Amino acid sequence: MSRYDHYKTLAVSRHDHGILEIVMGAPGRLATADHSGHRELATIWREVSDDPEVRVAILRGEGKGFSAGGDFGLITDMADDFAVRTRVWKEARDLVYNVINCDKPIVSAMHGPAVGAGLVAGLLADIPIAAKNARIVDGHTRLGVAAGDHAAIIWPLLCGMAKAKYYLMLCEPVSGEEAERLGLVALAVDEAELKARAFEVARRLAAGSQSAIRWTKYALNNWLRMMGPTFDTSLAVEFMGFSGPDVREGVASHREKRAPKFDPGGGF
Repeated sequence: MSRYDHYKTLAVSRHDHGILEIVMGAPGRLATADHSGHRELATIWREVSDDPEVRVAILRGEGKGFSAGGDFGLITDMADDFAVRTRVWKEARDLVYNVINCDKPIVSAMHGPAVGAGLVAGLLADIPIAAKNARIVDGHTRLGVAAGDHAAIIWPLLCGMAKAKYYLMLCEPVSGEEAERLGLVALAVDEAELKARAFEVARRLAAGSQSAIRWTKYALNNWLRMMGPTFDTSLAVEFMGFSGPDVREGVASHREKRAPKFDPGGGF
Protein backbone atom coordinates (compact mmCIF):
# COMPACT_ATOMS: atom_id res chain seq x y z
CA MET A 1 0.00 0.00 0.00
CA SER A 2 1.35 3.41 -0.99
CA ARG A 3 1.64 6.14 1.61
CA TYR A 4 -0.35 8.33 -0.83
CA ASP A 5 -3.33 5.99 -1.34
CA HIS A 6 -5.53 7.98 1.03
CA TYR A 7 -5.51 11.02 -1.25
CA LYS A 8 -8.80 11.28 -3.12
CA THR A 9 -8.43 14.50 -5.12
CA LEU A 10 -4.77 14.09 -6.06
CA ALA A 11 -3.40 11.32 -8.29
CA VAL A 12 0.09 10.46 -7.06
CA SER A 13 2.50 8.23 -8.96
CA ARG A 14 6.17 7.34 -8.66
CA HIS A 15 8.61 7.48 -11.55
CA ASP A 16 12.23 6.50 -12.04
CA HIS A 17 15.01 8.50 -10.38
CA GLY A 18 12.89 9.35 -7.32
CA ILE A 19 10.43 11.58 -9.18
CA LEU A 20 6.96 11.85 -7.64
CA GLU A 21 4.19 13.12 -9.91
CA ILE A 22 1.20 14.84 -8.27
CA VAL A 23 -1.76 15.50 -10.58
CA MET A 24 -4.76 17.69 -9.78
CA GLY A 25 -8.10 17.18 -11.52
CA ALA A 26 -9.16 14.54 -14.01
CA PRO A 27 -9.34 14.21 -17.82
CA GLY A 28 -11.88 16.66 -19.19
CA ARG A 29 -12.27 18.37 -15.80
CA LEU A 30 -10.64 21.46 -14.39
CA ALA A 31 -9.45 20.88 -10.83
CA THR A 32 -11.33 22.82 -8.15
CA ALA A 33 -10.41 22.93 -4.48
CA ASP A 34 -13.38 21.61 -2.51
CA HIS A 35 -13.18 20.77 1.21
CA SER A 36 -11.09 17.64 0.63
CA GLY A 37 -9.02 19.05 -2.20
CA HIS A 38 -7.96 22.13 -0.27
CA ARG A 39 -6.92 20.04 2.74
CA GLU A 40 -5.02 17.50 0.64
CA LEU A 41 -3.09 20.11 -1.32
CA ALA A 42 -2.02 21.67 1.97
CA THR A 43 -0.88 18.46 3.67
CA ILE A 44 0.79 16.45 0.90
CA TRP A 45 4.01 18.48 1.01
CA ARG A 46 4.81 17.24 4.51
CA GLU A 47 4.56 13.67 3.28
CA VAL A 48 6.70 14.48 0.25
CA SER A 49 9.29 15.99 2.54
CA ASP A 50 9.29 12.91 4.80
CA ASP A 51 9.29 10.35 1.97
CA PRO A 52 12.83 8.90 1.69
CA GLU A 53 12.16 7.62 -1.84
CA VAL A 54 11.39 11.07 -3.28
CA ARG A 55 14.09 13.31 -4.72
CA VAL A 56 11.84 15.75 -6.58
CA ALA A 57 8.10 16.34 -6.97
CA ILE A 58 6.21 17.50 -10.05
CA LEU A 59 2.82 19.22 -9.65
CA ARG A 60 0.60 19.51 -12.70
CA GLY A 61 -3.04 19.69 -13.68
CA GLU A 62 -4.99 17.18 -15.74
CA GLY A 63 -7.57 17.97 -18.36
CA LYS A 64 -8.53 21.54 -19.26
CA GLY A 65 -6.05 23.37 -17.07
CA PHE A 66 -3.88 23.53 -14.01
CA SER A 67 -6.43 24.63 -11.39
CA ALA A 68 -9.71 26.51 -11.18
CA GLY A 69 -9.54 27.81 -7.63
CA GLY A 70 -11.93 27.30 -4.75
CA ASP A 71 -15.14 25.35 -5.21
CA PHE A 72 -18.12 27.70 -4.78
CA GLY A 73 -19.60 25.32 -2.20
CA LEU A 74 -16.46 25.66 -0.11
CA ILE A 75 -16.46 29.44 -0.46
CA THR A 76 -20.11 29.67 0.57
CA ASP A 77 -19.48 27.43 3.58
CA MET A 78 -16.56 29.65 4.58
CA ALA A 79 -18.77 32.73 4.40
CA ASP A 80 -21.55 31.08 6.43
CA ASP A 81 -19.66 29.07 9.03
CA PHE A 82 -16.96 30.42 11.37
CA ALA A 83 -15.63 26.94 12.08
CA VAL A 84 -15.17 26.19 8.37
CA ARG A 85 -13.57 29.59 7.81
CA THR A 86 -11.11 28.98 10.65
CA ARG A 87 -10.22 25.50 9.40
CA VAL A 88 -9.62 26.66 5.83
CA TRP A 89 -7.55 29.62 7.10
CA LYS A 90 -5.24 27.14 8.83
CA GLU A 91 -5.06 25.01 5.69
CA ALA A 92 -4.25 28.05 3.55
CA ARG A 93 -1.47 29.01 5.95
CA ASP A 94 -0.13 25.43 6.00
CA LEU A 95 -0.21 25.17 2.20
CA VAL A 96 2.17 28.12 1.80
CA TYR A 97 4.54 27.18 4.60
CA ASN A 98 4.53 23.46 3.74
CA VAL A 99 5.58 24.18 0.15
CA ILE A 100 8.28 26.60 1.35
CA ASN A 101 9.57 24.17 3.99
CA CYS A 102 9.36 20.97 1.93
CA ASP A 103 12.88 19.50 1.83
CA LYS A 104 12.51 18.25 -1.73
CA PRO A 105 12.56 20.52 -4.80
CA ILE A 106 9.19 21.02 -6.47
CA VAL A 107 8.61 21.58 -10.19
CA SER A 108 5.23 22.87 -11.35
CA ALA A 109 3.81 22.56 -14.88
CA MET A 110 0.96 25.02 -15.42
CA HIS A 111 -1.32 25.01 -18.45
CA GLY A 112 -4.71 26.54 -19.16
CA PRO A 113 -6.27 28.43 -16.24
CA ALA A 114 -4.12 28.57 -13.09
CA VAL A 115 -6.08 30.02 -10.19
CA GLY A 116 -6.60 29.56 -6.45
CA ALA A 117 -4.94 27.01 -4.20
CA GLY A 118 -3.32 25.25 -7.15
CA LEU A 119 -1.71 28.53 -8.21
CA VAL A 120 -0.32 28.93 -4.69
CA ALA A 121 1.70 25.74 -5.04
CA GLY A 122 2.37 26.43 -8.72
CA LEU A 123 4.09 29.78 -8.17
CA LEU A 124 5.76 28.83 -4.89
CA ALA A 125 7.30 25.77 -6.57
CA ASP A 126 11.07 25.93 -6.85
CA ILE A 127 10.97 25.66 -10.65
CA PRO A 128 7.62 26.96 -11.93
CA ILE A 129 7.08 26.22 -15.62
CA ALA A 130 4.10 27.50 -17.60
CA ALA A 131 2.69 26.86 -21.03
CA LYS A 132 3.00 30.02 -23.10
CA ASN A 133 -0.79 30.14 -23.42
CA ALA A 134 -1.46 29.48 -19.73
CA ARG A 135 -3.78 31.97 -18.00
CA ILE A 136 -2.54 32.87 -14.54
CA VAL A 137 -5.04 34.83 -12.46
CA ASP A 138 -5.09 35.74 -8.80
CA GLY A 139 -8.86 35.98 -8.50
CA HIS A 140 -9.24 37.23 -4.95
CA THR A 141 -10.34 40.86 -5.43
CA ARG A 142 -12.78 39.77 -8.18
CA LEU A 143 -14.30 37.48 -5.56
CA GLY A 144 -14.51 40.31 -3.03
CA VAL A 145 -11.68 39.37 -0.67
CA ALA A 146 -8.10 40.59 -0.28
CA ALA A 147 -5.30 38.92 -2.23
CA GLY A 148 -4.05 36.61 0.51
CA ASP A 149 -2.79 33.08 -0.07
CA HIS A 150 0.64 33.38 -1.70
CA ALA A 151 0.25 36.83 -3.28
CA ALA A 152 1.92 39.14 -0.78
CA ILE A 153 4.70 36.71 0.08
CA ILE A 154 6.05 36.18 -3.43
CA TRP A 155 4.59 38.37 -6.22
CA PRO A 156 6.50 41.56 -5.26
CA LEU A 157 9.71 39.53 -4.99
CA LEU A 158 9.24 37.95 -8.40
CA CYS A 159 7.90 40.82 -10.50
CA GLY A 160 8.25 43.99 -8.38
CA MET A 161 5.73 45.92 -6.31
CA ALA A 162 4.27 48.02 -9.13
CA LYS A 163 3.47 45.01 -11.31
CA ALA A 164 2.27 42.99 -8.31
CA LYS A 165 -0.23 45.70 -7.36
CA TYR A 166 -1.43 46.03 -10.95
CA TYR A 167 -2.10 42.33 -11.46
CA LEU A 168 -3.35 41.56 -7.95
CA MET A 169 -5.61 44.56 -7.40
CA LEU A 170 -7.16 44.37 -10.88
CA CYS A 171 -7.21 40.55 -11.20
CA GLU A 172 -5.54 41.02 -14.54
CA PRO A 173 -4.76 37.70 -16.28
CA VAL A 174 -1.12 36.91 -17.07
CA SER A 175 -0.23 34.58 -19.92
CA GLY A 176 2.54 32.08 -19.37
CA GLU A 177 4.66 33.95 -21.91
CA GLU A 178 4.14 37.24 -20.08
CA ALA A 179 4.73 35.54 -16.72
CA GLU A 180 8.17 34.45 -17.90
CA ARG A 181 8.95 38.01 -19.01
CA LEU A 182 7.83 39.37 -15.64
CA GLY A 183 9.79 36.75 -13.70
CA LEU A 184 6.73 35.02 -12.21
CA VAL A 185 7.81 31.69 -13.71
CA ALA A 186 11.19 30.21 -14.55
CA LEU A 187 10.28 28.97 -18.03
CA ALA A 188 7.48 29.31 -20.58
CA VAL A 189 7.18 26.62 -23.26
CA ASP A 190 4.66 25.48 -25.84
CA GLU A 191 1.85 23.56 -24.18
CA ALA A 192 2.69 20.40 -26.12
CA GLU A 193 6.17 20.44 -24.58
CA LEU A 194 5.13 21.31 -21.01
CA LYS A 195 4.99 17.89 -19.38
CA ALA A 196 8.16 16.67 -21.06
CA ARG A 197 10.04 19.80 -20.04
CA ALA A 198 8.89 19.45 -16.42
CA PHE A 199 10.15 15.86 -16.33
CA GLU A 200 13.44 16.91 -17.97
CA VAL A 201 14.01 19.50 -15.26
CA ALA A 202 12.97 17.01 -12.57
CA ARG A 203 15.43 14.40 -13.84
CA ARG A 204 18.25 16.94 -13.73
CA LEU A 205 17.36 17.83 -10.16
CA ALA A 206 17.13 14.15 -9.21
CA ALA A 207 20.57 13.48 -10.70
CA GLY A 208 22.25 16.30 -8.80
CA SER A 209 23.69 16.43 -5.29
CA GLN A 210 20.63 16.06 -3.11
CA SER A 211 22.16 17.78 -0.10
CA ALA A 212 23.43 20.69 -2.19
CA ILE A 213 20.10 21.20 -3.96
CA ARG A 214 17.99 20.89 -0.81
CA TRP A 215 20.23 23.20 1.20
CA THR A 216 20.20 25.73 -1.64
CA LYS A 217 16.39 25.68 -1.54
CA TYR A 218 16.43 26.02 2.24
CA ALA A 219 18.73 29.06 2.11
CA LEU A 220 16.96 30.82 -0.76
CA ASN A 221 13.55 30.32 0.84
CA ASN A 222 14.66 32.47 3.77
CA TRP A 223 13.66 35.34 1.47
CA LEU A 224 10.11 34.02 1.76
CA ARG A 225 10.34 33.21 5.46
CA MET A 226 11.33 36.84 6.12
CA MET A 227 8.03 37.84 4.49
CA GLY A 228 6.10 35.61 6.88
CA PRO A 229 4.53 38.50 8.86
CA THR A 230 3.40 40.15 5.61
CA PHE A 231 1.89 36.87 4.41
CA ASP A 232 0.16 36.27 7.75
CA THR A 233 -1.41 39.74 7.56
CA SER A 234 -2.57 39.23 3.98
CA LEU A 235 -4.15 35.90 4.90
CA ALA A 236 -5.87 37.40 7.95
CA VAL A 237 -7.48 40.23 5.97
CA GLU A 238 -8.44 37.81 3.19
CA PHE A 239 -10.33 35.66 5.65
CA MET A 240 -11.84 38.70 7.32
CA GLY A 241 -13.34 39.39 3.90
CA PHE A 242 -15.05 35.99 3.87
CA SER A 243 -17.24 37.25 6.70
CA GLY A 244 -18.30 40.38 4.78
CA PRO A 245 -20.91 41.17 2.12
CA ASP A 246 -18.62 41.55 -0.90
CA VAL A 247 -17.72 37.87 -1.11
CA ARG A 248 -21.41 36.94 -1.42
CA GLU A 249 -21.75 39.30 -4.37
CA GLY A 250 -18.52 37.94 -5.81
CA VAL A 251 -19.78 34.35 -5.69
CA ALA A 252 -23.20 35.34 -7.09
CA SER A 253 -21.61 37.20 -9.99
CA HIS A 254 -19.41 34.22 -10.85
CA ARG A 255 -22.38 31.85 -10.78
CA GLU A 256 -24.49 34.22 -12.89
CA LYS A 257 -21.56 34.95 -15.24
CA ARG A 258 -21.80 38.73 -14.86
CA ALA A 259 -19.67 41.57 -13.56
CA PRO A 260 -19.87 42.02 -9.77
CA LYS A 261 -21.65 45.05 -8.30
CA PHE A 262 -19.79 45.70 -5.09
CA ASP A 263 -20.98 48.31 -2.59
CA PRO A 264 -19.12 51.52 -3.53
CA GLY A 265 -19.26 52.62 0.10
CA GLY A 266 -17.64 49.44 1.35
CA GLY A 267 -14.16 49.17 2.78
CA PHE A 268 -12.89 50.49 6.08
